[in-house]
Amino acid sequence: MALTDQQKADVRRFAGYPMVSDTPTDDSRDFAYSWVSPGVWRTLYHRLENMKPEEEQILITTYLINLYTLETAIAASGADLDTDKAAVWTRNKNEVADRLALFDTWRIRMCRFIGIAPGPMLGSGGLRVTRA
Repeated sequence: MALTDQQKADVRRFAGYPMVSDTPTDDSRDFAYSWVSPGVWRTLYHRLENMKPEEEQILITTYLINLYTLETAIAASGADLDTDKAAVWTRNKNEVADRLALFDTWRIRMCRFIGIAPGPMLGSGGLRVTRA
């Protein structure tokens, strides 16, 4: 069993890394690097291409399925933004922030499972480029 191209793209996106577009990805070219063992760098590409079947199953059933659900719930919570109170029901004004925090927590957990640093689009994780 191998991850589909769509699943690999979603892992990259959830991990906070930009799309690859027409940039070739292989063991020597990838935006997402991590330490695997002392002195050895491996790419996210390598990690996803060489997972054991049981690791793929964990990635799909524990992380991807839940991340799809959490991401959809964030977008769907926008439907309640126009209601502050209705009868006895009062909307959680922090719902979107709470859902985003939960979503990002699961994204970081997925990165840790894969063994890569969170990417630059995942808050405080991953790469930063600054000018002195």
